[in-house]
Amino acid sequence: MEQRHLGRTGLRVSRIGLGTLTWGRGTDEHDAADLLKVFWEAGGTLVDTADVYGDGEAEYLLGRLTEGLVPRRDLVISTKAGSVPDPERRSDGSRGHLLAALDASLGRLGTDYVDVWHVHAFDPHTPLEETLGALDLAVSSGRARYAGVSDFCGWQLAKAATWQLAAPGPRTRIGSTQMEYSLLQRGVEREVLPAALDLGVGLLPSSPLGRGVLTGKYRDGNPPGSRGASERMAPFVAPYLDEAARHIVDAVQTAADGLSATPLQVALAWVRDRPGVVAPIVGARTAQQLTAALSVETLSLPDEICRALDDVSAPVHRYPDHDWSTL
Repeated sequence: MEQRHLGRTGLRVSRIGLGTLTWGRGTDEHDAADLLKVFWEAGGTLVDTADVYGDGEAEYLLGRLTEGLVPRRDLVISTKAGSVPDPERRSDGSRGHLLAALDASLGRLGTDYVDVWHVHAFDPHTPLEETLGALDLAVSSGRARYAGVSDFCGWQLAKAATWQLAAPGPRTRIGSTQMEYSLLQRGVEREVLPAALDLGVGLLPSSPLGRGVLTGKYRDGNPPGSRGASERMAPFVAPYLDEAARHIVDAVQTAADGLSATPLQVALAWVRDRPGVVAPIVGARTAQQLTAALSVETLSLPDEICRALDDVSAPVHRYPDHDWSTL
């Protein structure tokens, strides 16, 4: 699998990442082992997790699998901290919480370091310089090799990345940001992506298949066993089952038919090759699904197909994103 630099850093990662959101919850150790083995044998290196996935079970499973199944040195492990199960405070970016969470993650992962450590969400109740100071401490102590953020809006990302570049003393560059990005969700193109491109921050798209909708499996209803058919995950899928999304899904299917490809391949290739994107994070439930996603490695979309998909999925961005005189 082709490797790409993580933003403006020296770290190289596979251009498709493996997500572990369901590990320890809907994906047991046997299935997780199959997924990791398929990914590794295909040349994949970037594995993304978080301390809250499965209440820590995802990290624990990944740690067990790197003991005997896949060599730790062959993987680029990314984890996150800062998201907390508290309805009054959904994120905690304090130095104490973040560093304690990192130590707990390292214990579950069974490793001395993580390759990339992300702040999971912006915390409006903690000074940003304190949050960023935790990243600096993690890297300077060797517990993390690189640092990033997740779910920061445009001004938050720009402020964080600029602070790290401009503040005095040894600072850790923000190498990456994780955000949802797909043909069904192009909101990052408004401010996040321009900021990332300008500041050398690589984008790691989550839900690159539009929460599964872009595969086309929901065109005729909710198939049994799908997220949309489960009581717990149905609200997660529902926003992308409206009429506007249906037109985009139909366009992806038309493009797939013309290319003798699958809708999954077309949708994933589109987001993988967008400017600023490093590696979409794919959260497959089975090895078969993951194999289908990894088959996109051989596909590059023709320019005319990309333009057609761009047009049908174009978000409405007006003032102040465009000069007022053109409105």
